[in-house]
Amino acid sequence: MFAPRRVRDRSSGSPIGRWYVRYGLRTMTTILPERDEADSLVPAKGSPAWRYSSDGRLMGGSGYALMLQVAHPVVGAGVSEHSNFKADPWGRLLRTLDFTTSMVYGGPELAWQTGRRVRAMHKQIKGLLPNGERYHAMEPEAYAWVHATLADAIVKGNAHFVRPIPAHDLERFWQEWRAIGRFLGVRDRDLPETWAEFGSYFDAMVRDHLVRTRSVDDVLEVMAVPPPPGVRGVPKPVWSAVRRPAARGGRLGTIGLMGPELHRKLGLEWTRANDLEFRAIGRASRAAGPLLPASVRQFGPSYLRWRSEAIARGEVASGKGSKLTPAVASESAAG
Repeated sequence: MFAPRRVRDRSSGSPIGRWYVRYGLRTMTTILPERDEADSLVPAKGSPAWRYSSDGRLMGGSGYALMLQVAHPVVGAGVSEHSNFKADPWGRLLRTLDFTTSMVYGGPELAWQTGRRVRAMHKQIKGLLPNGERYHAMEPEAYAWVHATLADAIVKGNAHFVRPIPAHDLERFWQEWRAIGRFLGVRDRDLPETWAEFGSYFDAMVRDHLVRTRSVDDVLEVMAVPPPPGVRGVPKPVWSAVRRPAARGGRLGTIGLMGPELHRKLGLEWTRANDLEFRAIGRASRAAGPLLPASVRQFGPSYLRWRSEAIARGEVASGKGSKLTPAVASESAAG
């Protein structure tokens, strides 16, 4: 059974402990893969990670992974203190999609550059937890958890909104997702080795680490009254008409993918009526599959082409000086 571990500094009791020195900025070049390893780390076209990360219907549970992430005290504190999520939730969503599509569909050069930029950006995120302990976004447990939540959201999102991933593909999907984590410097030993172990890992994280942080409340607040997206072609009257059903659907998709233990841990109300509505949305989404255009069913590559210029400007990670080379952006958009 996989059990996540936290290493504590013997001198101060800080949860970031000795890894802070060992895996700090000075060792970034050793924990990240070299460029010649990138070709073997990106998912091949048509592979499980490539196929099952792509469907636009997965957006129905887009808030689920975020809620899992910010319920971790370290991640929640980092988002509260270093993110503009409340002011610009749509920007946060776009940057997350920029990241995932770049890593899965952008090819080895884009994935390699993106991973290094994302890790460098996270090195700036540190501060104090509400209990006064120091935190740093590079704490291995929290850093790996963020990567793991995306895989969990893809698997559960497919099962509810698209179609369940066949059992024979789940293990390969997880191995490909672990390989993507190498681009970010996620260490193998901080994630379960097999998908069969993932359930035990996930349950242990929920039971022993997740809490209702301030960021959880912020996410719930934004989901209840989402601001209009900063996208051309969405007039205010149109947004006013769709905001409430969109907010309700987003909340149902986010909380519905959680289990009863997470509902209890985070203090989230989930009624039988909520569950029936959530299941009805899932049935309708799965049934709509044959009617959807290819651009929706293969949303990942389409999205990457649409966002290629923004990604080239460095919007995946907001740190300055992190732009892609124009050639990489052009090649990714063309692919």
